Amino acid sequence: MKEAQEETKNTSDVDRKAEIQNGGRGVVQYKWWVKIALFTFFVLSGSSVATMLGRVYFNRGGNSKWMATLVQTIGFPLMFPLILFYLPSKTPSKQQDIITKNNPSWVTLFMLYMFLGVFLAIDCMLYTVGLNFLPVSTFSLICVSQLAFNAFFSYLLNGQKLTPFITNSLVLLSFSSTLLVFQGDSEQTAKISKRKYIIGFVCTVAASAGCGLMLSTTQLAFQKILKSQSYKVVFDMIVYQNMIASVAIVVGLFASGEWKDIKGEMEGYESGKVSYIMNLVWTAVSWQVFSIGCVGLIFEVSSLFSNVISTLGIPIVPVLAVVFFHEKMNGVKVIAMLLAIWGFASYIYQHYLDDLKEKAEARIAKRQVDLTEV
Repeated sequence: MKEAQEETKNTSDVDRKAEIQNGGRGVVQYKWWVKIALFTFFVLSGSSVATMLGRVYFNRGGNSKWMATLVQTIGFPLMFPLILFYLPSKTPSKQQDIITKNNPSWVTLFMLYMFLGVFLAIDCMLYTVGLNFLPVSTFSLICVSQLAFNAFFSYLLNGQKLTPFITNSLVLLSFSSTLLVFQGDSEQTAKISKRKYIIGFVCTVAASAGCGLMLSTTQLAFQKILKSQSYKVVFDMIVYQNMIASVAIVVGLFASGEWKDIKGEMEGYESGKVSYIMNLVWTAVSWQVFSIGCVGLIFEVSSLFSNVISTLGIPIVPVLAVVFFHEKMNGVKVIAMLLAIWGFASYIYQHYLDDLKEKAEARIAKRQVDLTEV
């Protein structure tokens, strides 16, 4: 009788401990999903608004490619309040010693941020040329190809597994962008010379490949160099990367001589000087919002997941282009959009399966630990 009571007590203790652990794990998981949802919103809203404002800039008289590129990175001072908010609190001396030992040297950080910053400047210029020479809906759908490039680089650099569902996703997304090469006889592309269309297409594909490589490199930097679980590291990455990119773009702006035309461009802007300035300001803000979401998703999940969330905005920009720019959604674009959405759904389903598998493995491991303790 006494042994039975002790066994019941041990079982109840295990159950109570399991409930506490499950409750704590549930709160942590809930907070994690809230952060993922917030970063996802930043990515979708930031990229959609920034792309539309970039198209408005060119449509209403903006001609400076360097200026259109600069607004993609110049908004980094908006990160300063967030960096101050996430400054590390005082930690015990032993823990601080461990953190200090794990910190990379300033030379390593300088080389990392220099590489990413210059790479970002080049990539932003390629995107600007593509956006200038292509209809915004075509530009957005071609950008989907960055997911395929990112998956390839993630496989090489980050150990990303290419399951059948992910492979299916990449093939569909690649087809969706490649399909747009054959829509040259549409009403919108007829307004663009064949030479400019080809240049815009090549630049956008090249920018997508560069973006995929940069995202994978950023994830690799978090894993191998930065080795930190602090959001301050995320904001530092955004600030220094964008700061170096902005300096490189400003040098290009003055070297090209385009800075001489800025005043005339502002005065000749269709909506006036105030509208010109507000367009540039809000474009810069939108790109920084996108950067926070993008780097945040890389930090929390992976570069490939961050890229997939970016592709979720595929239907948004073309629809907005139809509403605000009166672009027509011909059959090729509709098919490309459907393929892109199908590819996105395929990847999300694989992520769902991985999540179920992780939960099942966690439950099995927990049961084994509980049995051992009993």
